[in-house]
Amino acid sequence: MRVSRVVTATVTAALTVTGLTVGGADAARRDGDVARAFSSVDRTTAWTLTARIPLRFPTYHPQGFALVGDKIFLSSVEVLEPPVRYPEPVDGYDRSPGRGIGHVLVLDRNGKLLADVKVGEGTVYHPGGIDFDGRDVWVPVAEYRPNSHAIVYRLDPRTLRVTEEFRVRDHIGGITRDRGDGSLHGVSWGSRRFYEWTGTGYQQRVSANPSHLVDYQDCDYVDRRKQLCSGVTGLPTASGGSYELGGLALLDLTDGNRILHEIPFQQFSAAGHVATRNPVALERDGSTLRLFAAPDDGEEPAGTELLVYEAEVPR
Repeated sequence: MRVSRVVTATVTAALTVTGLTVGGADAARRDGDVARAFSSVDRTTAWTLTARIPLRFPTYHPQGFALVGDKIFLSSVEVLEPPVRYPEPVDGYDRSPGRGIGHVLVLDRNGKLLADVKVGEGTVYHPGGIDFDGRDVWVPVAEYRPNSHAIVYRLDPRTLRVTEEFRVRDHIGGITRDRGDGSLHGVSWGSRRFYEWTGTGYQQRVSANPSHLVDYQDCDYVDRRKQLCSGVTGLPTASGGSYELGGLALLDLTDGNRILHEIPFQQFSAAGHVATRNPVALERDGSTLRLFAAPDDGEEPAGTELLVYEAEVPR
């Protein structure tokens, strides 16, 4: 059942969206270019760090990116009280809900903060990976624990008006909208389950993720009928330490999220995190495939930096 509810947005600056494409052939052609460019890269591709932009405002724990014209929408969770694991499950949960505030931060490509939109309610305060469908930014906000609850919001990038669309009885950590048929696709905690809903929030299917290489953290739609997902897996080292394996995968939305192409991405941040740890977005500019990432949290030594990597791809 769809529930539409307008949520008050806290805005720190007026926002004018320029270069905004609303659906149509231009958007399809751009997204098609990204899918084709990504399909041409592999683990031998040379990625060059072309920009390291410090974000000089509170960024908390970044989660997802959406490129909207010349603006970047960044979802993030401000944790006020971390969840605490229970000695044994309580009411089906393995940990307490904690407390926090969900944010969608709007910035320009120079890293300047333009607006701060608060999302969520009560124990539902953890935004996940977000997606821009050519008209609206889709934002899932969940409890900060697995097998819990989530609210899916639609955010108008021009007015910053936030509307609740539907609710889900699970933690939804990322969402994508298929521009072909209007369906919505989500991933659960650690992306262990794939969800598909109609545009009005009716659940059509849920299936297990057949891949266990990385946990998808942020996904974006790429034409035609595909999504490009990024993520991370923590692995142990021989000496007893830990290691972050990062990667990206192109998934077919029409065929059960079958993997069409995937690559590891082992570029690291100032804090030592793999670049695909959380927010990632890609765009193509001629023969350049550009990747935006913000893997570090605001409280880490260098704070959050917007990292920009570029690779050369066939025209």
